[in-house]
Amino acid sequence: MLNIINCIVYQHDYRALALAVTVCVLGSFIATRLFGRVFRTFGSHRVLWMLLSSVVCGAVIWTTHFLAMLGYNPGIEHAYEPIGTLASLLLAIGFAFVAQALAASTRTGIMIEVSGAVLGLGIAVMHFTGMMALRVTGTVTFDPTLAVLSVIFGCTFGALTFNRLARPVTKFCKYGSSLALILGIASMHFTAMGAAIITPNSAIAVPEGMVSSTMLVVAVVTVICLILMTAVSSYMIDMHREEESVQNLRHMALHDAVTGLPNRPHLASKLPSLISEATKGSQMIAIVAIDLDRFKDVNDVHGHAAGDAVLRCVAERLSDNLGDDSFVARVGGDEFVAVCDAIYSRDDATRFAEKIFEEVSEPVHHQGRILTVGASIGISLYPNDGLSPDDLTSRADLAMYRAKQSATDKICFYEASMDESSREKSALALELRHAVERGELELYYQPQIDVSKREIVGFEALIRWNHPTRGMVMPGDFIAIAEETGLILPVGEWTLREACREAASWNGSYKVAVNVASAQVLQSNLPQLVHEILLETGLAPTRLELEITESSIITDQQVALHIIRQLKAMGVKIAMDDYGQGYSSLSTLRAFPFDKIKIDKSFIIDLETNEQAGAIVRSTIILADSLNIPVLAEGVENEAHLSFLLDQGCDEAQGYLFSRPVPAKDVHFAIETMVSSKAPPAQKPTEVAKTAANRPVAKPDAARAREQLRKIA
Repeated sequence: MLNIINCIVYQHDYRALALAVTVCVLGSFIATRLFGRVFRTFGSHRVLWMLLSSVVCGAVIWTTHFLAMLGYNPGIEHAYEPIGTLASLLLAIGFAFVAQALAASTRTGIMIEVSGAVLGLGIAVMHFTGMMALRVTGTVTFDPTLAVLSVIFGCTFGALTFNRLARPVTKFCKYGSSLALILGIASMHFTAMGAAIITPNSAIAVPEGMVSSTMLVVAVVTVICLILMTAVSSYMIDMHREEESVQNLRHMALHDAVTGLPNRPHLASKLPSLISEATKGSQMIAIVAIDLDRFKDVNDVHGHAAGDAVLRCVAERLSDNLGDDSFVARVGGDEFVAVCDAIYSRDDATRFAEKIFEEVSEPVHHQGRILTVGASIGISLYPNDGLSPDDLTSRADLAMYRAKQSATDKICFYEASMDESSREKSALALELRHAVERGELELYYQPQIDVSKREIVGFEALIRWNHPTRGMVMPGDFIAIAEETGLILPVGEWTLREACREAASWNGSYKVAVNVASAQVLQSNLPQLVHEILLETGLAPTRLELEITESSIITDQQVALHIIRQLKAMGVKIAMDDYGQGYSSLSTLRAFPFDKIKIDKSFIIDLETNEQAGAIVRSTIILADSLNIPVLAEGVENEAHLSFLLDQGCDEAQGYLFSRPVPAKDVHFAIETMVSSKAPPAQKPTEVAKTAANRPVAKPDAARAREQLRKIA
């Protein structure tokens, strides 16, 4: 130990020693940063970083050694052999490369520390190789104990260097790695120098051609400066490129690719700061949800390129013309959100929304075409309509959906009643998921009458939801929810199966008509499903009539036509439902093989008060007759309606004049009542009524239906 202290204190030039320490500290810091880069990269890039870090680390070890050696004064003439000096540099670089290669290939386990020990061993090999290149007028030997101790120091601190890099505990571990490398170089060097024993011998001369100390200082300092500058430049360039990549990725993550506008995550991150600023003043914040009307038509007719052009144009207009106090984001396919934090009244918010509506409604010129879209706009205000970003955006959406449903008000403010309606729909949707499993759905049947013979020819199956707490829920309250949530498929399958099962138990060959939703019509397996249900229930295909609206087949007519043809090939009848409410196009009647046309009840109800309704019904019957398609009129409520239909030659009808929808258990009674009207005189209607009186009647509608059936009979 005294030899080491004596070596440092009495045998070194402090100026050279200070320079060596400076190089060691700075170089170690740079080298460990490069080591860290090696651990974080893969593939060919890792090899390149390993080469650079090996050169830097080897040069730092070598430079520190020789600068310290140049400050070492053995008291006799000395010089350095160039080949050995250069070999020591190459060995330091080589050991650094091998150590990193081992560490990078394993990355786990004890091999991390073993790899670091290889680096420490490289420090020792470089040192003793460099000492062998020292030429003095004497001999150089080493104390074995100190020599071994120096190697142990180098390996131990080398292992710690890689340990802190590969197994960081805190963010400061990278500095611990640098410190370990500094201590490894310094402890190994000075211990080994303390182990050196130089014995003067005047008989031994310093050979010619050696490198003097002055030349070596210049060479060493020049080399290390160039290497460190190269390393720092490379590292900084890479850091800058990585930062740019991170910024680009961040921009991509927070901005929409088509329009360049901020996206939903960006909006979510920005709103809290805007709200925080608004709490300090008296202004409000307007959250404006925007949905483009007719945008789907642009995509379908002109293609997605035209749709993207519309989105970009709308985004550019909103960004450029809404002012510095506004913020616009694209949050969905054709949905935008604009935020303005300079709102002081409801009128300000209205003007802001009207400006948005004007900008969106301006025509877009694209490849010689003029494309136009509209906007449905919903507004929520902070703090009136909510305090959190989520509440404000969801309530603006609710207002936007209300605007979308309105034919006139395209700008709507949020109202508390919207939340109640939304919650009610959500609650019904959740409960509807279990309605089929719990057996809560029921079918009611409304008779369809041959108007000339006053005979039942079939029944239309109408679904009801017998909710355990809400009571009887009508289709208008839950069918739309089922269609929005996709539950219409299991509900529709249950309806079809149950209607066929019950119809198969009826006396006679009465048809059963079942409504088929849009989602069901376009199901490729609908014919297979119908076939399986008919086989399962034993119902004849000719007794099943599927009612389809024109709007349900207009989306993809080719697919719908293929499915309908498969159904008709089985013998199933197809009826066009709600004729007059949808497109009512003649081309559809020509293209699709319908077996019946059902005139929507809204026209029948208006027969007595609206001449146009009568004209439409009359023309529909004439058109259907020319196409040899039977007509059924819905909504027949009085004898005047029936008389008009008889005069026009309508084939069938259904409505309250004949019967309200009845539960499945009363279908047999309805059939019996009709049959009894043609029975021998002994079977009086009063007797049928007495028989029916013994039946339990749970619902007023069923009782009314029976009474109406008696009147018809």
